[in-house]
Amino acid sequence: MGWWEVNADTLANSRFVTSPLLETAAALMLLEKGTAAHPAERRWLDAHRPAYRERLAADLVTALLVPVALGRHRWIADFVTPVPPRGSDARGTAAFDEELARVRGTPADAALADLEVAHRGPLPAALCRPDLPERVADLLQWVWDTAVAPSWPRRRRVAEADVVARTGQLSRAGWAAALDDMHPEMRWLGGSRLRINSRTHPPRQLMGAQLLFVPVTPRMGWISTERPDPDGTVHRYAVVYPCSGALAEPGRAAAPEALARLLGAGRAGVLVLLDAPMSTTHLVAVTGQGLGSVGRHLKVLLDAGLVGRRRAGRSVLYYRTGAGDVLVAAQGPERSGEPARLPAHGS
Repeated sequence: MGWWEVNADTLANSRFVTSPLLETAAALMLLEKGTAAHPAERRWLDAHRPAYRERLAADLVTALLVPVALGRHRWIADFVTPVPPRGSDARGTAAFDEELARVRGTPADAALADLEVAHRGPLPAALCRPDLPERVADLLQWVWDTAVAPSWPRRRRVAEADVVARTGQLSRAGWAAALDDMHPEMRWLGGSRLRINSRTHPPRQLMGAQLLFVPVTPRMGWISTERPDPDGTVHRYAVVYPCSGALAEPGRAAAPEALARLLGAGRAGVLVLLDAPMSTTHLVAVTGQGLGSVGRHLKVLLDAGLVGRRRAGRSVLYYRTGAGDVLVAAQGPERSGEPARLPAHGS
């Protein structure tokens, strides 16, 4: 992929969106990989991976298909992760069904061609069959129904909070600040150049194309490309990247015990998390507390001078003041109880 050449019109037409299908695809990748990035992800894998392995054991064709389709050779078959459709609000099952229909409706010859690119050569004889799009769609439907849909509202809140934070970075410091930590190989090179990865592919011009940025909660990232026109023109691309916030479980925003006794557990948890600016939406998603509770905690902390706030575009971001930092730091690292910081990037 190398680097992309984009112009002002491309950036002006770019936007952040959420996608239940791409969230589900990332969850499928996590189930296949089986390696957790943090304890909450480990618990999720422990809950769902046995059933996933059992399902594949009962369907050997799909078991053979999955590693090929999901990029065993570092290239995901394009039809598996389509660019989100225009105008979708990505709010839940209706949006998922719309996106999944595009996977299921992929012509068999197009799916086979995509898989050969991902496999870097001819497919095994067992995969030379016309029903592969249906098999991928059925598996994505199963992952959505059993492992993603029950937690989709919380997953969406985490993703939307990440979007709020990045649009705040964009308004304060430009595209470099918003994009540089999406992926370890992605960098804004200046001028009109966006490096996507370190591979030695020729530069690609995105002049006039739409570029979407799609956060997902698993620690996964990839590029989705819309199927080109007959003349080879691609109109829409998606950069899928891991959220900066973990899919925290309710009540797991741990705070030092002494600080919790002083301020109350919920309020202390909010203060601990605000070492980086967050919106109320982000705090609700990460702490699992209700919007009203988070709002009351923030008001008390504001009145006490322990947190401050500033506007970033249409959002208000809260952050710890110097006094708040001193109060949290006084607990010492061995007593702080702060949640472990996740890596800034996915693979």
